[in-house]
Amino acid sequence: MADIRSYTMNFGPQHPAAHGVLRMVLEMEGEVIRRADPHIGLLHRATEKLAESKPYNQSIGYMDRLDYVSMMCNEHGYVMSIEKLLGVTPPRRAQYIRVMFDEITRILNHLMWLGAHGLDVGAMTVFLYCFREREFLMDLYEAVSGTRMHATYYRPGGVYRDLPERMPQYEPSRFRSEKDLEWLNKDRQGSMLDFIEQFCERFPTAIDEYETLLTDNRIWKQRLVGIGQVSAERALELGFTGPMLRGSGVEWDLRKTQPYEVYDELDFDVPIGTNGDCYDRYLVRVEEMRQSVRIIKQCVSWLRQNPGPVMLDDHKIVPPTREEMKDDMESLIHHFKLFTEGYCVPAGEAYAAVEAPKGEFGVYMVSDGANKPYRVKVRAPGFAHLAAMDEMARGHMLADVVTLIGTQDIVFGEIDR
Repeated sequence: MADIRSYTMNFGPQHPAAHGVLRMVLEMEGEVIRRADPHIGLLHRATEKLAESKPYNQSIGYMDRLDYVSMMCNEHGYVMSIEKLLGVTPPRRAQYIRVMFDEITRILNHLMWLGAHGLDVGAMTVFLYCFREREFLMDLYEAVSGTRMHATYYRPGGVYRDLPERMPQYEPSRFRSEKDLEWLNKDRQGSMLDFIEQFCERFPTAIDEYETLLTDNRIWKQRLVGIGQVSAERALELGFTGPMLRGSGVEWDLRKTQPYEVYDELDFDVPIGTNGDCYDRYLVRVEEMRQSVRIIKQCVSWLRQNPGPVMLDDHKIVPPTREEMKDDMESLIHHFKLFTEGYCVPAGEAYAAVEAPKGEFGVYMVSDGANKPYRVKVRAPGFAHLAAMDEMARGHMLADVVTLIGTQDIVFGEIDR
């Protein structure tokens, strides 16, 4: 029998979130992978350097664009870092709104991941199911910020504005039947909190549908069970965080271990896996969506009963209201000053981290007392995960690389910042 020849190949097609700039070089022996070399460093978004060249508030929008599936969670880490340097704490209502939108973002992220991961290994239907629910959550982003993705909703000192009293309505269109219009607007007759509450009531049933399609599906299990196994000890050594770490059985979640905002006042569980394979990471993320619903419900209940400000009343960092600007020329000048020159932050350094959907998203910031940061360093979760690709892929078949890239839930914008 002839020896199986070794050869090197460029892996493709590219995962959509790799933007075509992940060059994965595989050393193969037949269909078996002997080495995987992910070339990182072809995107160069230069987010950190851009943030060092602009006043603090002008870089919040850059955070949305790092991992554009976890938008508000990225903003949260950046804004918390500024607040640490300033020594300010946002109002309680703003903290609850932030936590609620963090969990809405977690569900958004996991729905995108689940649909795309299913598509990666050949399951088309779950992608359509996931995007059905995802649309409702994107409408929440649009309702509070005016945009579906890059919200720039979190600000140092709180959030941009309070939750709207009424959800926007879908308008009649020649592309939409009356029946569709009635269905779309059915839950939009009340406030945003009513809309969120109704979503939380029906969403667990949708998760049950995803699990009916996948969890005991023999093809899904053949593609995921035993693939990319990482032990708890090795996951810690590799710098894994989030579902990648918890899937290996390590109960580490910043919302519990290093609580921020109001997470220590909320009741929820942290799901963990046992085998550290792709299937366990799938189960962890699905259960995380259920736990996010629990958290959102508690936030909705609190926000209903506790009106109040959503932004600090400190005009050193917060612009004056429109009413103030109309009546007072000094407020108008101050408004222009804040949006052009910004504000100066006391000299010092701070690191703030949040439990983003993909893992620990942290921002290390150094201030020299000027109106823009001296140094910004982002700790994005995906970088450590992709760096482990070689170790996770060795000994697996070529088709398993697709599953491994999917299970890591990568977005290259945050990896190659």
